[in-house]
Amino acid sequence: MKSSILKHITGPAVAGILLSVTPILFTSLLTYYAIIYESFIATFTVWQWAAITLICTITSAGLTPPTMLALIFGYFLSWHAVLPLFIINLGGILFINVLVHWLDHDRFLTFLRRNPKAQSVLDRILNKELEVIFFAKLSPILPFGLTNLLFALSGAQLKNILLGGFLGMTPRTLLAIWSGHEAHEIRTLLENPNQSTWTQLVVIALIVVSIAGLWQVIQRALK
Repeated sequence: MKSSILKHITGPAVAGILLSVTPILFTSLLTYYAIIYESFIATFTVWQWAAITLICTITSAGLTPPTMLALIFGYFLSWHAVLPLFIINLGGILFINVLVHWLDHDRFLTFLRRNPKAQSVLDRILNKELEVIFFAKLSPILPFGLTNLLFALSGAQLKNILLGGFLGMTPRTLLAIWSGHEAHEIRTLLENPNQSTWTQLVVIALIVVSIAGLWQVIQRALK
């Protein structure tokens, strides 16, 4: 029994668990330190922000949620945060892909192919992978690192993962930067990022469009 369970504990499985839990913990840490050291962070130079961008490009893969980073960057850098955030988003996607192939990507696919029905469904969805990735990334509620992991494991082409991720995350990233830019206090921003009615409506709209789009694409793929 124990050995049977261990056979299913693959690198990607462990990574999936970590990518689901760690962002929650680090969101609390980011909130705490951003509030405590607000005046110090406000004095950062361009080169310091560049260094932070490089660090966050790696940590965003599973530790620091890009939406939270967009709020903080938007608060301190205003619209100058757009380029660093897109570097962080695309860099995080690329890093996850490299990490997945370094772990045991082939073992996961071999396990999946034992179920012909699951493999058939996956093959059909991959024919629409760019649309699936776009609508999944459009939703603000789906974990960034976990979705990157799933798409990398599925065998989706890297160019489609990057393009779909870029297009899907652009609206939510710009919304978070705008919220940070408009905020007067970082504590209020991070503890209640969607405080305005307009922001709440946009978030709801993104979620609805994401769910509806995914449902439509998957239904067409399964026909």
